[in-house]
Amino acid sequence: MLSALTIAAEGSKPDKAKPFKGVDGGVFEIALRHGGDAFRVIYAVKIGLDIWVLHAFQKKSKSGIKTPQIEVDLIRDRLRRLREALS
Repeated sequence: MLSALTIAAEGSKPDKAKPFKGVDGGVFEIALRHGGDAFRVIYAVKIGLDIWVLHAFQKKSKSGIKTPQIEVDLIRDRLRRLREALS
């Protein structure tokens, strides 16, 4: 996870990152498996010169591979508040 975020901080897109659907552009998801569990980190790269980790969580599937709506709502809210704070 740290190596993927370091690559993003250096201005490149990590191989493990993909656009996160459900929010505006510039938000990416890194999905990793560890010990049989799934973990996600959601980060934004197009806010100033910095990357911002919006949310990190362990994925506990209740709806297949889809990210639960409560997590998506939390990510949207954090992104909105971050953009407001930086403007």
